[in-house]
Amino acid sequence: MGKIMALDFGKKRTGIAVTDDLQIIASGLTTIETPKLLDFLSKYTNEETVESFVIGKPKQMNNTDSESEVLIIEFIKKIKARFPKIPIVREDERFTSKMAFQTMIDSGLSKKKRRDKALIDEISATIILQSYLYSK
Repeated sequence: MGKIMALDFGKKRTGIAVTDDLQIIASGLTTIETPKLLDFLSKYTNEETVESFVIGKPKQMNNTDSESEVLIIEFIKKIKARFPKIPIVREDERFTSKMAFQTMIDSGLSKKKRRDKALIDEISATIILQSYLYSK
């Protein structure tokens, strides 16, 4: 059994979270500048077994796709070409940034750390992954 990796894809940066090998616990891994993402994923998948990718699906309140979905679809084409044997699952990512920010407040992080958008992206990816694990 391999890890499941979640991506909170963004135009500038992408938050990444992974499970343990038993696919029980979701943990934040890192945040990568999006132009370097495919190279990072190649290196990671060479060192670790990744069973599937969970990619956030941004929706608006009326359940239509958000504007960033166009960018995500293009990225998914690239990831499928680079990793054809690793399946991709989509998971609703509504409110994950707000939930991530609230998690930072609840855990007592300073205002300075709460301004770290990379940390918000990583926590958002963890929330996406945890949501997927709950739904499995």
